[in-house]
Amino acid sequence: MIVAVAARKLQDAQEFAKKHSIPQAYGSYEELARDPEIEVVYVGVIHPYHLPICTLFMKAQKNVLCEKPLAMNLREVGEMVATAKMNNVFLMEALWTRFFPASLEIGRLLSQGEVGEVKMVRADFGAALMSIPRAVQKELGGGALLDIGIYALQFICMVFNGEKPECIQATGVCLDTGVISVPLRIPDVLFQLLSPQWLACVDECMVVTLKFSRNRMAVFTCSVAVDFPNDAVIVGTNGTIRVPEHMWCPTSLVVNGKETQYPVPEPYLPLNFINSTGMCYEAEEVRQCLLKGTSLHSLMLGFWDQNTVTTMQNLATMTVVL
Repeated sequence: MIVAVAARKLQDAQEFAKKHSIPQAYGSYEELARDPEIEVVYVGVIHPYHLPICTLFMKAQKNVLCEKPLAMNLREVGEMVATAKMNNVFLMEALWTRFFPASLEIGRLLSQGEVGEVKMVRADFGAALMSIPRAVQKELGGGALLDIGIYALQFICMVFNGEKPECIQATGVCLDTGVISVPLRIPDVLFQLLSPQWLACVDECMVVTLKFSRNRMAVFTCSVAVDFPNDAVIVGTNGTIRVPEHMWCPTSLVVNGKETQYPVPEPYLPLNFINSTGMCYEAEEVRQCLLKGTSLHSLMLGFWDQNTVTTMQNLATMTVVL
């Protein structure tokens, strides 16, 4: 149950509360943090404010579901994880894709060997977002990778069950028409591509290839300049799983040529984004984690462990060529 909403302006919070029948509205995040009735906070502010706002709530003993990307760089991730542990509160990155019924079915099919050994994964996400400031301005946390490429990347991570790639190659184009060449040596693409050096530029588009053990490959592309088909494909030795569209919020799968629908709940109000009612799945996941007494969600344990963050920060190298 949503019991309160907060915004930087009280009027904005009140309008949102009225529209969605939320009983309490606050004109600051500090007020919300002081509310003793609040158990879990969903943080959906723009990327550069994830660290300070999540820290505010976690220090107030609130459990936090933070919109992706969790933070702007490795240092911030480390601080957030440490704060969650220090205050004994739950922290999870809101990768809502993982909890859609279609995504859960992908996990089941792979675990049962439905397509044999996975040899290739491809995922693409492109959307014409050049007119949206937060998608293109550095100070607002813009860039294709941070905003939408993370969906394609997490899809690959999901398929390979969090395994670290052996080799990564990435190239992209800056919004100032510069070309970025990124030789990466550390076998964890998520940490490397979110490092501060990369964020010195705002990427318009990226192409990334990943090589895993046993000669398994993956490739993903992302762009804030143009629309892509936004599908994903998993190719195994005995078959194929395809997400035909909206790979970040999937409602259908084509498995070895047979399509199955996984519809999301019907909305009662117009949606800002397609399939947004699917956010209920990650909300239920948070609820179940709290009932079980979980602190860091299992999605976080591999990627956001403090020791891993420290190691990756010390070892990561990146070269930017404009």
